[in-house]
Amino acid sequence: MNLQIQELPNSKRSTGLGGTPSPRTIQENSTPGNNDSLIAKGWQREQYIGIAILFISLIAAIGFFSRRFEYALLFALALSIALMILLLNV
Repeated sequence: MNLQIQELPNSKRSTGLGGTPSPRTIQENSTPGNNDSLIAKGWQREQYIGIAILFISLIAAIGFFSRRFEYALLFALALSIALMILLLNV
C-alpha cells in the first residue's frame, strides 16, 4: 500500500505540555479508486447465507447425536433472540 506522507503545518496543537514541540505527525491520504484485493465489497449477502448454512448444519449434527441437547440449544437461541429484540426496542 502506498501512503503519501504530508507534513502538517505547525500550530498551537502541535505543541506538547509546557509548550514543548511534540513529535512530527503523519497524515494518511487515501488514493482515489483504491482497489484493495483483500477487502471484500458487496459480499454481505453471501456471507450471511454461508453463516446460516453452517449454523443449520451445526444444529443438525448436534441433533444427530443428542436430540435433547438440540432442543435445549434451539430453546436457548430462541430465548436469546427474543430477549435481544425486547431489550433493543425498549
